[in-house]
Amino acid sequence: MIAQAGFELRLLLRNGEQLLLTLVIPVALLVGITLVPAVPLDAPAGAARVPEALGGVLAVAIIASAFTSLAISVGFDRRSGALVMLATTPLSRQAILGARALAALAMVALQVLLLALAALALGWQPTASALALPAWVILGTAAFAALGFALGGAVRAEATLAIANAVFLVLLAVGGTTFPASELPGPLATVVSVLPSSTLADLLRWSTGTVGGSATALVVDAALVLAWGIAGALIASRTFRWR
Repeated sequence: MIAQAGFELRLLLRNGEQLLLTLVIPVALLVGITLVPAVPLDAPAGAARVPEALGGVLAVAIIASAFTSLAISVGFDRRSGALVMLATTPLSRQAILGARALAALAMVALQVLLLALAALALGWQPTASALALPAWVILGTAAFAALGFALGGAVRAEATLAIANAVFLVLLAVGGTTFPASELPGPLATVVSVLPSSTLADLLRWSTGTVGGSATALVVDAALVLAWGIAGALIASRTFRWR
């Protein structure tokens, strides 16, 4: 499974469109959110808003790799027959999907490294809460990968492409990622606050040093991300088709 995951990762790194989605856009987004005052964050534009901006952009990066990219690749590999051909190899079907998830996690790790370096260049000063960052990254990657398998394994490739990109854009704009759900109008803020994008972003913002986030709130956010992941896994287990 590890060898297959390495192969999947190399395919991702050779795909220019995927690199744009997973590496270039998040770094550009971090710089933009940090420097553009129009983005509604608590801190003024500049180094002071890097911790909050970084947490949200990390959530965007995870969604891009673990959900959007994963769902699209699964959908098109189902259509081409590549996925069902892999199922004829000595690898079990669980190992094939596990390799995809590991490749997504490796890509997320690369994204985290690049974003952390960019944030440090913008003036980020990590605090002790950053020690929890790997745990939230793994949790978020697992949850969105489960949702990605649920979408990519059940819907036609073209529809997967449209839905995955549409969901990504919506979560980027009003999903509690680039700015907190609390900045949205009342009813919309209530709905968005329970989405996995928003709850994951809140966990990551706390880890990157944003003030706020009680222990109870962190537990609730983590439980919500986990619940979405379990729901995605259950749906995928019932609806995933290999061709």
